[in-house]
Amino acid sequence: MTNARKPKPRTAAFERNTTETMIAIRLTLEGQGRYKVSTGIRFFDHMLELFTRHGAFDLDLTCKGDLDVDQHHTVEDVGIALGEAFDRALGDKRGILRAGYFLMPMDETLAIAAVDLSGRPAYAVDTKVRTRLVGDLQTELVTDFFEGFARGARANIHVKTMYGRSNHHKIEAIFKAFARALRVACSRDKQLGAMLPSTKGLL
Repeated sequence: MTNARKPKPRTAAFERNTTETMIAIRLTLEGQGRYKVSTGIRFFDHMLELFTRHGAFDLDLTCKGDLDVDQHHTVEDVGIALGEAFDRALGDKRGILRAGYFLMPMDETLAIAAVDLSGRPAYAVDTKVRTRLVGDLQTELVTDFFEGFARGARANIHVKTMYGRSNHHKIEAIFKAFARALRVACSRDKQLGAMLPSTKGLL
């Protein structure tokens, strides 16, 4: 009896440098939730760390951005780079489930995320956060992160807080839901095998 070969882990590693940010990233989709993240924004680091753990990815990401100007370039560019890393790691996307969703409770808060690795960037974000800061993160930039990710990954990203009290919980529940939805979307489809998950012949 011959043993079936274990599929090769899907990975991506590259640098993305602009006049505003310098980003180095290494990603493994079939990971163990291991992370090493440094962006200069601690609450943002925390969100990326729990994203990695809940997605069961491995992520090594550093970003040196112009935080003396604003957090916008750092958060948006990390979103773009992380999305691009997933796009590169997935290759032609044959044999993946492509879409996933997850409903995430976090104490009094409930958040939902839906992902389609469609090849078309689109996003919708509703955090229901009304404070300017959570920790040291400018909360309006959560939308910029998911917009950047959608662009980099060429994906549809929809995230929403259904209800909640704690602004910390609202953002954290969204990132956890997103991680688990993306984990499903990236998973290999045992039923359809290596088939492209589209009738168009291209994603």
